[in-house]
Amino acid sequence: MYLKSIELTGFKSFGKKTELQFGSPIAGIVGPNGSGKSNVADGFRFVLGEQSMKSMRGKRGEDMIWGGSPALPRMNRAAVRLVFDNALVGGKRLLDIDFSEVTVERIVHRDGANEYLLNGSQVRLKDVIRLLAGANIGGSGYQIISQGEADRILNASPRERREMVEDALGLKLYQHKKAESERKLEETAVNIDKTKSLRRELAPHLKFLEAQVERIEKAREMKAELAHKLADYLARENAWLTAEGVRIADDVHERETEIHALQTKLHGARSVKGGAHTESPLLTKVRTLQGELDEARRKRELLVRDLGRAEGAVEAAAITVEHVVPAPHVRDFVREITEAIEEAERSLDVVGIRKLLSQLRERIRAFIEGLSGAAPITNEEARKEVIRLSAALPKAEAEESRITKALEEARSEIAREREAAFAAEREEVQFEAQLREAQSKMFALKSEREHLLEQKRRFEEEVREGIALLGYSFEGWNNHDVPEGALLEERREQEKRRRDIERYKIKIEEAGVGGGEAIEQEYKQTTERDAFLAKELQDLEHSAASLKDLIVELEKTIDARFTDGLKHINEALGGFFQKLFGGGHAKLFVEDSKKVRASRGEELEEGEILEEEELYAGLSIDVALPRKKIRGLEVLSGGERALTSIALIFSMSQVNPPPFLILDETDAALDEANSKRYADMIMELGKKSQLIVITHNRATMSAAGELYGVTMSQDGVSKILSVKLEEAERVAK
Repeated sequence: MYLKSIELTGFKSFGKKTELQFGSPIAGIVGPNGSGKSNVADGFRFVLGEQSMKSMRGKRGEDMIWGGSPALPRMNRAAVRLVFDNALVGGKRLLDIDFSEVTVERIVHRDGANEYLLNGSQVRLKDVIRLLAGANIGGSGYQIISQGEADRILNASPRERREMVEDALGLKLYQHKKAESERKLEETAVNIDKTKSLRRELAPHLKFLEAQVERIEKAREMKAELAHKLADYLARENAWLTAEGVRIADDVHERETEIHALQTKLHGARSVKGGAHTESPLLTKVRTLQGELDEARRKRELLVRDLGRAEGAVEAAAITVEHVVPAPHVRDFVREITEAIEEAERSLDVVGIRKLLSQLRERIRAFIEGLSGAAPITNEEARKEVIRLSAALPKAEAEESRITKALEEARSEIAREREAAFAAEREEVQFEAQLREAQSKMFALKSEREHLLEQKRRFEEEVREGIALLGYSFEGWNNHDVPEGALLEERREQEKRRRDIERYKIKIEEAGVGGGEAIEQEYKQTTERDAFLAKELQDLEHSAASLKDLIVELEKTIDARFTDGLKHINEALGGFFQKLFGGGHAKLFVEDSKKVRASRGEELEEGEILEEEELYAGLSIDVALPRKKIRGLEVLSGGERALTSIALIFSMSQVNPPPFLILDETDAALDEANSKRYADMIMELGKKSQLIVITHNRATMSAAGELYGVTMSQDGVSKILSVKLEEAERVAK
């Protein structure tokens, strides 16, 4: 026996805690009308999850709670608890839960809230229903048949009748699985559409990011090439700058040493020369004579110039300007200029040299102007001027010769004085020239050094730009080997490399690699998101296919079990019917949907497909009583309907026997003869299912192994009295 006990606390008329323990296959519950014995059946319905208050003879949840009496105040909740024996039998348990005893309890509060407990732990209603359905236990249908509902299966519609038969055959679990699978399939279809929609929304952005990543990859390749080129360029440049720095430093040191040595020598030479340049009367005389000579030469030169102009004017009519100057005049002019320059070279008097240079400038200007054709207006005037100037010229030349001779004598006198300092002067000039050359080289070296510093600054900027563009990993560029002979190549080769590098930089900038890591990260995340959605879509489609296959398999299983179960129900129904009626037959059959529609005046159009509800057509009953020609449920009397419904209920329970059945006064309408048959059938059913029989019928009582009597005292509370078998037998007789 699976059902061990039921406990009612505050449920309907059971205001106090009441427990019924079941120790035999058939337990009878008896009592007078109004004692509350049918409330036990309602308690079974309640705890097994019945949600219809009408089925439990109430309107709302509060009607299930003890309402109170003068002797016993009302309660705030009602509770019904069932205890099942769940021990292993043949390696299996009644309920699919790893406990040897299982308690199912339902509590309702006055605010309508319900609680469901499984072994004391709160669970959901569907958890309870699913657990019980696995053991072919349900709170409605054929398992609990109350007074006045015995022929409910006869009065039910064909569709409702089919549901009751499916319940009896234990198909509810499969149907629940099918409904759950269909619900999941609908949810999966919605998720598939959502996932496809997400992928469609993601596709353009992913394509855009893919193009961006391709550009970044291309730019990265260019950056790798640039890194190689730049490292080679910088290594060469660094080597050249280092070598140049060393060379310039060596040259600067060498020039500094040379300049210092020359400055020391020059100082010594100037010390020797200083004594020879002391001012003397002879030197004053030389200066005076030199001035007189300069003045004499100037006069002579003016005469020569004027004479040349005059002679040119005479010849102007016959020859061009290029032929007006006589060759002797040119030779005299060249001689005068040469002598003046030589005199300036020998002179140490700066003032005298400047004066001589001024005279030379005037002489040259006068000579040039003489070539410009500025001659007397008439030939006569030009000839007179030539005569006058020709006479004055010898005198000027004689005066110049005299002064020149005197000057040469004075100079000869001082030449000896200067001979001692002449060597020192030459050395000074030589040292000054060498010093200027050394200083010029030093200046060039300083310029080179400044230029080198500028190139170093440019080099450092190129290194910073390289690191900024290529990342800190490029800091190792100086590990790049410098090719042999790199320092011997022309600098223009390095400039070519630099221009090539600049072109690469421009290409990389045009490629737009800024934010590349962020784009790649977004592309990676988007790709992973798309892959995840693709995998999810694949899983969903696979799940949908699996659910469809499962639904098909469940439908096949339901159909096969229904067909096989209906066959066995009809076999049992025939036997029970003949036993109750002494002959005749009764049979359940599946309605033809097309015929049903035709009977309603509806025709199936061409190509029309029946809906699923129509495919699962209802069940009708074919009944034929013995010794009567009438057929059909409509012509049966009340007693005949009661017997027919009992036969049908019992036959349904034989195919897939439930652990227990609750029969609430289903025998009330039977006469004595049929009551005996009913009792026999009860005993037969008790071999397969545990029975709780609520009855007034003595024949039924005699079939029970134990009896519970229900009484109601003046306080309105139902109470249970246990009746021993001996007393039950005596009462039954």
